[in-house]
Amino acid sequence: SPRRIGVVTSADAAALRDILRVLSARWPLVDVIVFATLVQGAEAPVRIVAAIETANRYSRDVAPIDTLIVARGGGSIEDLWAFNDEAVARAIAASAIPTVAGVGHEVDFTIADFVADVRAPTPSAAAATATPDRGEVIGQLRAVAQAMQQRAGRRLAQETRALAQTQRRLDLLHPQRRLDEQRQ
Repeated sequence: SPRRIGVVTSADAAALRDILRVLSARWPLVDVIVFATLVQGAEAPVRIVAAIETANRYSRDVAPIDTLIVARGGGSIEDLWAFNDEAVARAIAASAIPTVAGVGHEVDFTIADFVADVRAPTPSAAAATATPDRGEVIGQLRAVAQAMQQRAGRRLAQETRALAQTQRRLDLLHPQRRLDEQRQ
């Protein structure tokens, strides 16, 4: 399960709020580090590349990042165009951190989607892809605890039977019993 997730997106976008909401609901133990960037316009590709590179440096030099989410909410094809930029695609492909692309909505595809390790149809889905569901994990832990309890119960019953059998054998070998037999 992830300890630290990096998010490359706009700091004031609905996409970031959606990602944080999903991460908080699914796996609240994760630390989230936002690498804020422009996500549209002429300057966006250079800024997105810089944010991805900063995330990789942070992961290498400060604290490991388990997954990097590169995200932007839906919009027109022109709004999403920065994620079709070759430099952005190369930065995602070169990232040492496993990357999930969550750009646009289900029907939107960008080059970033094809070079990322995983494509998610939306920013929220990217957050869900990057984390386990705590409800499922709790269910798995309960199943493991129940199996361990049953196994421990069987083992305890087995050892109790073995102890009783050993006690019966010891009773047969007890010196007092032999003395009683000899007296008779």
